[in-house]
Amino acid sequence: MAISPDLLHKVSTEEDPPELDLSWLQPREAQQVERVRAGRRGMTFDEVERGREVPDHVNAFTLRPRDARRREDAVRTGQYYSDKSDVWSENARLLYEEAVQRQWSSATDIPWEKVTPLPDDLERAMCQLCTFLTEVEFIAGDAPAQWLPKIPNDYYETKLFILSQIMDEARHLDVFRKRAFVNGGGLLSEGQSGPSLRIILDAKDFTEMSAIMHVFAEGFVQSLFRTGELVSFNEAEKAIYRLCAQDESRHLGFGVMHLKYILDTVPERREEIHHYLDQVEGPLSLDITQAGASGATPFFDEAIMILAGGGLKGVDKGAERLMEVRKKQVNEYMHRLEVAGLGERRDRMNPFFRSLLDPPRN
Repeated sequence: MAISPDLLHKVSTEEDPPELDLSWLQPREAQQVERVRAGRRGMTFDEVERGREVPDHVNAFTLRPRDARRREDAVRTGQYYSDKSDVWSENARLLYEEAVQRQWSSATDIPWEKVTPLPDDLERAMCQLCTFLTEVEFIAGDAPAQWLPKIPNDYYETKLFILSQIMDEARHLDVFRKRAFVNGGGLLSEGQSGPSLRIILDAKDFTEMSAIMHVFAEGFVQSLFRTGELVSFNEAEKAIYRLCAQDESRHLGFGVMHLKYILDTVPERREEIHHYLDQVEGPLSLDITQAGASGATPFFDEAIMILAGGGLKGVDKGAERLMEVRKKQVNEYMHRLEVAGLGERRDRMNPFFRSLLDPPRN
């Protein structure tokens, strides 16, 4: 088969070298960049960002990272938050670095061999608790993930932290599912997913999501993790709840400091935040007080009572313990709000929650 003369000419002719734009190689006079050295904790973002300012406002429409040279012909990729206050938390860098360093594996870091057979009522109660926690951990991962496309790369610290949180939540739903199945019980009944859980997913603003989920909902779950460790029957369960609580503390820390940053820099949003908390406190208090009727948490409540009471025979004692958990949840929630600078929430809190508060400290 003959080869076309035109093709022979094309492959045998040397092409002109492409024209290259090497302007990016030129030194940047406007910004003096110094070498970065690892600190006591390694090459953290605190070391990298030392001396650099995080802008209070950005016009972000592209994927340009902070400190990269802007290109006027860059394609727009979305519409992002433009104010630092909308997404910022002063501890985001620290929390991200901690999250990276304290990753754990449900496959290898939990002593599964320590899980021994339990009486049927206790095993079913533990499986029902794990079912509930698996369900809420899906929400805890889905809710912040919705906001990643709205956070500009200029505020990458928040983006990285949210990504680490999603990994945490994936590990949590992973480990609770495994505990439900490891002893032969399996997942039991789905919760009714009351309005309080739906509100988290329906948030229309990053701060709304963070106030409802990080400060409120995950704080309640943190109290449950501590309770779970206390009512566990073996070292594997204790390790699960202890490690999950360790992760959850980071999520609470981000939410509290984001709320504090908002209140310090944009105080006019104060009433707006009260409204967000009104929206979640009311439905959740209804879920709790109507747990035996049409609330969202009846099976969860009964599971805690059985576990805390040591079985069905001790359910009355378990009911007292459940109320102690509720009181602890509300008081820790109020403490987080005080740290954030929203202490007046005590007088505006849902009446049922307010009835569980300890007297204010002098």
